[in-house]
Amino acid sequence: MLRRHFMALASVASVALGAGAATAQVAPAPLDTPEDVTIALVRYLSTGDFFQAYLSGVETQAAALGVNLRVLDSRQDAALQADMVDQAIALGVDGIIIQHGLTESMRDAAQRAVDAGIKVVAFDVNVENEAIPQIEQSDYLLGKMALEQAIADNGDSFAAGYVYVPGIAPLDRRHVAWEEVKEANPGITEAARIGTLDNPIANANANQARASLQANPDISVFFAPYNEFAKGVKIAADELGLSNDMSIYSADISTADIALMREADSAWKATVATNPAVVGEVSVRALALLLAGEDPGASVIVPPTLITQTFLNDNDIRNMEDLGAKMPQFQHADVAMADWMPLPAR
Repeated sequence: MLRRHFMALASVASVALGAGAATAQVAPAPLDTPEDVTIALVRYLSTGDFFQAYLSGVETQAAALGVNLRVLDSRQDAALQADMVDQAIALGVDGIIIQHGLTESMRDAAQRAVDAGIKVVAFDVNVENEAIPQIEQSDYLLGKMALEQAIADNGDSFAAGYVYVPGIAPLDRRHVAWEEVKEANPGITEAARIGTLDNPIANANANQARASLQANPDISVFFAPYNEFAKGVKIAADELGLSNDMSIYSADISTADIALMREADSAWKATVATNPAVVGEVSVRALALLLAGEDPGASVIVPPTLITQTFLNDNDIRNMEDLGAKMPQFQHADVAMADWMPLPAR
């Protein structure tokens, strides 16, 4: 299960950030001897570009700090993820990032880590523990902003398809926005609801979307608030020849998503996202603050941005690097920061 192991870098470093540079101060204990610090990333979801980019951010920020990183991947097995928290406890790690998962399986496991004196942060999983900061992308806003764009493009009266899997914290938060928008706009009807996290996620949802579109030909908008869901709906729309007859609105983005949104006649009109690599960096920084005895706050929020198909085309954006150049907030989030903390080189 051990996939990454970063050894120590200098504890005092000069780190470039954007066009400028800042010299890191001497870190407080225990990060003043980072080679003696080990953190673990315990993952529930790992399939798709978003999670690969998130992992990359975790790796680069861990490397900048100079700490050792262990990655444990449960591949959507809730019981195994809980066991992996126990493995991390047994390994004697100093800190744990719990990435996604189910509340019912992670609640007790997270508490066992806290009881063992281990610092814990959680990304997009509600472990119902006041000692554990929650890292999130403001998932409610991700959903709300995407739906506002759907209404701007399509008016406030349309039949919609919706992709949702309950019990996953970020999807539950985005679901709140969906319910609110439907209540505020009675002309929006939910014609079909689908959703699965079976692997491969995009293809599994494509099968469901295909059936729902065939059964409900009046669907003109599909709200798919996770990029793998949106890929699945797009596959179905393309196969059925409906790309010009419907619009897809989503959350999250990757280089592959940009290419799909920019295809000729693509139904994927807009997404709302943060840079998943930046979210990974913020997760590590929040954990580092805890390790140093500082308080990152109960909720550590990375603000999202609306990205439309029109914006991508007008600016000829081809990948996440282009997007970062046009949207500086994609390069860095000024969240969970400290003067002593080194950042990844830019």
